Order: sequence, then structure tokens, then C-alpha cells
Amino acid sequence: MLFQMTTRLYYTEPYRVHFTAQVRERLSWEGHPAVILDQTLFYPTSGGQPADRGALNGIPVLDVTVRESDGAVVHILADELREERLEGAIDWPRRFDHMQQHTGQHLLSAAFERVLGADTVGFHLGTQVSTIDIACARLGQEAVTAVEELTNQIVWEDRPVVTRFVTSAELAALPLRRPPAVAGPIRIVEILGPAAHPEERFDISPCGGTHVARTGEVGLVKITGLEYRGELTRIAFLCGRRALSDYQARFEVTARLANKLTVGYWELEQTIERLQAEEKRLLHELRQARERLLLAEATELAGSAVAVGPYQVICHLWEQPGRPPEELRALALALTRRPGTIALLMAISERTHLCFARGEDVDIDVVPLLRDCCARLEGKGGGRPHLAQGSTPMTDPRRVGAALDTALHSLYNIVAR
Repeated sequence: MLFQMTTRLYYTEPYRVHFTAQVRERLSWEGHPAVILDQTLFYPTSGGQPADRGALNGIPVLDVTVRESDGAVVHILADELREERLEGAIDWPRRFDHMQQHTGQHLLSAAFERVLGADTVGFHLGTQVSTIDIACARLGQEAVTAVEELTNQIVWEDRPVVTRFVTSAELAALPLRRPPAVAGPIRIVEILGPAAHPEERFDISPCGGTHVARTGEVGLVKITGLEYRGELTRIAFLCGRRALSDYQARFEVTARLANKLTVGYWELEQTIERLQAEEKRLLHELRQARERLLLAEATELAGSAVAVGPYQVICHLWEQPGRPPEELRALALALTRRPGTIALLMAISERTHLCFARGEDVDIDVVPLLRDCCARLEGKGGGRPHLAQGSTPMTDPRRVGAALDTALHSLYNIVAR
């Protein structure tokens, strides 16, 4: 037997918080106890809008959905309910937030159509930010500003927002912004004209969501991001308290930065540009200084070279804190610019890094030497005959030093052949 569709009180009384209802069916839904009531204020997930939250007889309502077979609203609960007659309570801050965001979406979509002729083809009301997808590939900042200003102008005019169900005949005569996505009785949302001309609607579209009674309750609509997706643009936006919270957070960050830099907030952009230019100059000078220091260190290391046949071999291990791989590479390259030079360098930090190199005039492939050394230390590496790099988790100085000695001994054997 199919139950009559649950009476959806939120259609006619979106501002109501408390209600009483009779249990019509008890069931299990995705592993949780659930109930179907004869009437409800709980909005179920649909049309891009998340479900309401709240409680039934004090038991938290985890989610609300619609059973497709008969349109019954299923209340998914945190625990079993024994009573037949229930007292329901809606999480009002969440409900009102959704009313602000959803009404703001209608305003924003209508503004995009009026300013740019761009249709809205998708809507998602998220927990932090909401989005609409509009049929427009690219947007300039001037267009975004114009849409945002028109949207907020309608908010500040505090226009009435009217919801009602219409017949098919009535629907055919209405200038809808978009056609309905469902069949049967259609609920429409109208944003009327200003007080002097209420007949001059700003928007009229089919929608089953919850909305504020007047546009002024939306408070503010702020576009916060654009994401280009082929022929569509995804618009991120905030309304009402979300927009206020976002402004407060941004203001606090801006104020802290201005205080740290001892400038007014209006000077932040110029100050940051100056600091970036100074950072770029200092980094350039630092790179030059490091290069000079590495060259000096390479000269010092070259003095410790040992003769292996016709070659000069620099074999060195840095223990913790070691040095980064890019410095090992730079030192190895600086050393092997000298004729007949081979460099076997290792450094211990969180890992042990290896860099083996030889000059262009040296006819020895350093890759096998490095791979053998890495294998002894349970690491990996590779490269080209003139330059090879690797690393290993082994950081015991005795084992690392022994592996380096073995590499040097292997080099003696290669040269002696």
C-alpha cells in the first residue's frame, strides 16, 4: 500500500520552526532508523539545496530525503523513535541560511540573464559557498561587477518574494526564466517589482526550495570566485550572514597585515609590490653570493684530491646537518670543470644524498659506481655517465662512510684495468 504524499509544510510556512506530526511508517534507511510522517517542516535534499536539520522528539535528524515511489519525505534519525505523535523542531539558523542563499541565487541568475543574456544551467548550495554554472565561456571584471551591483540593488529595494503553485494553463502564460524540470503541479517563485510598480517582476522561475519573504532579508550578495569550464563559468557566491562572515574574516586579515607592515590597508598593494621587488633583488644577490661561496668551497675541496691513476679524485662526506642535493650537484659540477677530475660527494641529513660526477675528459661512467653505493645503503639512484645522483634512508655515518670508501676502492680497480 502506498501512503499519501507527506504534506510539506515548508512550502507554505518556511519561517515556522516547530510542528507536530503523526508517524505513518517506520523503516530503515541506509543502516539508520527512519520515519515517514503525515506532515513535515523538514526540507529534503533536492534542487541543489541541502536538507534541513533538527530533531523529532529530541532525536537528531541526520538527513531528509524523498522516497521516489510515492513522494513521502523520509526522516533519517540518529536513534529509534518509539512514540506515534511527534514534536518536530527545525534548525532555524541552517534553514534561514539556506533561504538567504537560495533566494540570492535566483537574484544572481536573473541578473546574469539581464546583464549578459547568460542562462544558469546548474546550482549547488554548499556548506561554505554556493555556486551557479552560467552559459558563458569568459567574463570580464566589469561584467561581474555590473551583475553584482544589479543583484544587490534588488536586495536593497526589499522587493516581495512570492511563492505559489500554478496549473499547466497558468504556467504556459508566465514569462519563466527557465522551464520547469518536473511534471505535475509546478511551484513558482516570483521576485516582484518595486513598491511603486509591483507588476514589474525582476524574476519568475519554477523552484521547490525555501526562500525569504522579501529580498532585503538576503542582506548582501557577493561573488567570490570564477572558474572557467569550457563553455561554462562556475560562479562562487555568498549571501547574508555568509557574506558578512567572509567580509569580517577578510577585514581581520587585512588589518593584521597592515599593522605588521605599519601602513594603512589602502597602501597594502603598493607595499606588497615594493616588498616583492626587494625580495627578488635580495634573492638574486643571495644566489650570486652562494655561487661565489660554492666556488670557493670547490677550490678548497680540490686541495684534498687524491691521485687515482691519471685522475684527481675528490671524495668527501658531510655529516648532519649535511647539505641539500642541489648544493651537492653544484659542488660536483664546479669541481669537475677542472681537467681530469672525479667527484664522489655524499651528505647526511634526514636522508643521505649522493652525487658522483666526472669531467668531460674522463673516460669513466660514474652511474655504476653510484648505483653500487646506493645498493649497499638500501637506496636508489641513477643518471648519465658524467653525472649521477641518488639517495638512501640510511644515515649511520659509519655505514655511509664505509660505502663511500668502497666506491673509492672500486674506482681504483676501474682505473687499474
